[in-house]
Amino acid sequence: MLTQERHALILDKLERESVVYVNDLVKVLETSEFTIRRDLNQLDKAGLLKKVHGGATSLNSSLINTKDFEFEVRQGINKEEKLRIAKYAASLIGHDDFVYIDSGTTTELMIDYIEAKGATFVTNGVSHAKKLIHKNLTTYILGGELKLKTEAIVGVEAINSLQKYNFTKGFFGTNGIDVERGFTTPDLREGMVKEEALRRSKTSYILADMSKFGEVSSINFGKLEKSKIITTKIENNKYRKVTEIVEVDK
Repeated sequence: MLTQERHALILDKLERESVVYVNDLVKVLETSEFTIRRDLNQLDKAGLLKKVHGGATSLNSSLINTKDFEFEVRQGINKEEKLRIAKYAASLIGHDDFVYIDSGTTTELMIDYIEAKGATFVTNGVSHAKKLIHKNLTTYILGGELKLKTEAIVGVEAINSLQKYNFTKGFFGTNGIDVERGFTTPDLREGMVKEEALRRSKTSYILADMSKFGEVSSINFGKLEKSKIITTKIENNKYRKVTEIVEVDK
C-alpha cells in the first residue's frame, strides 16, 4: 500500500472515530508498528492530527464528545500541564483529611506528590488504589463494575458504596468544561459516580488542563459554581465569573 493511501485511510478513520490507536492501525492496514508510527509523525508534522502516546487524536472536536479515549492515550495528552496541576492539587491535602480521588490521568498523577501521611483516601480508580497503597496511605476502593477503558469502578454498586462516606475534599477529572452545561463526561455510569462523589465532598476540585475548556460531552455531572477548578493558564474570563479558578502555570 502506498504511503498516500495509508495516510488517507488513517485520516478517514480519525474523522469517524476522533482517536486512532497504533495497534489497531497495524491490524487494519496490515503493516508494521514502525510504519504506522512514522505515518503518524508525518501527519502530525503536516498539522493533520495530534500524535499522542499510543496513537493520535483529531484536531477537530465535535460539539458533543460521546467517546472516551483509551487510558494509555489520555496519559500522553498535555502531560506537562497535568503534572503541574497534580502537584498543586496534592499540596491541598492535610493530614486529617478524608479524601475522594476520582479516576483519571491527572488525579492519578497527583498521588505521586501526596505528603499527608495521616489522610484517608477513597477512590474508584484501580491504578489509583494501588499507588495509594504503595505509599502506605489508608485506602478504600469502591465496589461495582470495572470499566476497562478508563480503569474505573462505575455503576449502581459504586454509588451505593459512596453513600456511607462524607469527604472533606474531593478531586475529580472531567472530559469537558462549559459555562452553560457544566462538567461533562461521555459515560452515564461514570457520570453518576462522579455526581454522587461531588455531592458528598465538602470542597471539590476539578483538575483540568486547557484542552477541557469549551468541550462538551454527553453526560453532565456537576455545575461549575459548585467546584473549584485547578488548571494551568486560562485566557477566557467567562469561566472566572462562574467559579473560583486556580492557575498553576509555573
